[in-house]
Amino acid sequence: MLDLAGIALSAEERELLRHPAVGGVILFARNYESPQQLAALTAEIHSLREPHLLIAVDQEGGRVQRFREGFTRLPAAAQFGRLYRRSPAQARAACESIAWLMAAELRAVGVDFSFAPVADLDRGLHPVIGDRAFASDPQIVGELACCWMRGAHRAGMSSVGKHFPGHGGVAADSHLELPIDDRPFTDLELEDLVPFRRLIDQGIEGLMPAHVLYPQVDRQPAGFSAVWLREILRKQLGFQGVIFSDDLNMGAAQTAGNPVERAQRAAAAGCDMLLICNDRPAAIAMVDAFKNDRQPARALRLLRMHGRRTVDGQRLHEYPEWRRALAYAAELDAPNTLDLPFADPTTPEDRP
Repeated sequence: MLDLAGIALSAEERELLRHPAVGGVILFARNYESPQQLAALTAEIHSLREPHLLIAVDQEGGRVQRFREGFTRLPAAAQFGRLYRRSPAQARAACESIAWLMAAELRAVGVDFSFAPVADLDRGLHPVIGDRAFASDPQIVGELACCWMRGAHRAGMSSVGKHFPGHGGVAADSHLELPIDDRPFTDLELEDLVPFRRLIDQGIEGLMPAHVLYPQVDRQPAGFSAVWLREILRKQLGFQGVIFSDDLNMGAAQTAGNPVERAQRAAAAGCDMLLICNDRPAAIAMVDAFKNDRQPARALRLLRMHGRRTVDGQRLHEYPEWRRALAYAAELDAPNTLDLPFADPTTPEDRP
């Protein structure tokens, strides 16, 4: 899965995206100008191949929302967690509704899925996770992550939970260096793995492992570890969906060798889709190294990531769910709103 340079495809990018080892595109803020431009870009990407290339984005909400102008401003995950402590029912409803809105807006412009929900625990150790996590309590995180997934599903979008088995227990930023979590597996199993287990039990389609080293479990970081991905995730937890590597250009991943070596090690450990961003020479080297790689089981897993239906963006405001989601988003974004009674944004005829 590769990135693009700008708001339209170059001739070089069209050729690269037709390479048999390329399976998808991840979009960033630099690829976005307007909903109309984005819809044209995704339509061109989808027209290049059959089956279509997958198109993904990080549209979590809060700090991590690539498309902003022309899209609803989404609350950070921690907002749902704070609401949950006062009103679990309202938090569940708000989370599912806003996830539906996120997915409906993206599907309206041809994006297949967002890399969300974040299922990490916020232990207050580093802002790289911080308010991207729903809460510090694994049960709350698991419940809200499942609500997010259900909302996305109702809009025709698959979900990708991250960062397995949990990025919240380290102080280092994996974008810059390799974090080390020295806890034993039993601690991870009782805490950080809880939300991922719930997502797996509820049928999540994709997961992304962390570029974090857990030395009491394996000597390889999770994203390069057959112990974590094949033994624990596949066999023990029974996950049958797609495993996406995190960006192989991140600082933590660079400890695994040169770009091709990183890709080969991640694939050997069990990753189905390899992400490489912001390094075009590395991307070209990687796809050439995998030009003869064919795995039917992996191809079948990836089919589940395609968007299942497209919402008409021009008529989105006609959906009762749209009004509910906007009201929830406004309440969550208002100053001190979580200290006040949380209004039900539906009218009786809107309620299911």
